[in-house]
Amino acid sequence: MSRSQLALLGLGLFLMLLLYVGLPGPPEQSSWLWGNPRVTILAGLTPGNPPVFYREAHPLHQARRAEVVLLHGKAYNSHTWEQLGTLQLLSQRGYRAVALDLPGFGNSAPSEEAKTEAGRAELLQRVLQDLKVQNAVLVSPSLSGRYALPFLMRDHQKLHGFVPIAPTSTQNFTQEQYWAVKTPTLIVYGELDRILALESLRQLRHLPNHSVVKLRDAGHACYLQKPQDFHHVLISFLDHLP
Repeated sequence: MSRSQLALLGLGLFLMLLLYVGLPGPPEQSSWLWGNPRVTILAGLTPGNPPVFYREAHPLHQARRAEVVLLHGKAYNSHTWEQLGTLQLLSQRGYRAVALDLPGFGNSAPSEEAKTEAGRAELLQRVLQDLKVQNAVLVSPSLSGRYALPFLMRDHQKLHGFVPIAPTSTQNFTQEQYWAVKTPTLIVYGELDRILALESLRQLRHLPNHSVVKLRDAGHACYLQKPQDFHHVLISFLDHLP
């Protein structure tokens, strides 16, 4: 090999080394937040009319007693909980987790039944029955309060826990109705949500078996803005349920 060829070869190797050293590495991700790649997210439709779309993750390890049902706010759907890593995390921690697309959102068609308070409570009850959810813990942010609160008032004996996140519709019920609910409740809200969070908190405080967590530097969708903090308080609440 001639000197010129050797020089070109050496220059090529030097440039490759510079390129390799100068390239940025892959971004770091938290496996705690995004879940274990072994977690499989299932999807399907309930047999109701109209059917309700859901995503589900089964426990990776020995199942715990509670099963977590995740509702959503106006701008979101069940995919939000997969993107956030909540389904995966719950699966890792031994909880069955089911996220629903409420009627008219995501992959669920609108429903005439959802136009009334009683209809929404009945629809949610039927979905839980169709999916054979046992010892349900209902996570209800924002708009989903229109479903969760009527269900809570009517069927709170069927709930193992309740996690309202600044839900709507709290003003539709009396103090006496709240007092009658004995379901363990974790009230979560964002420090910067000074409208709906404060209104809902004023009503939800009438629940006799509740605790309150304020997420710092977070607004209305506090679970999206502070996911690790939210996941921490949610898992702690679930782990301490009887």
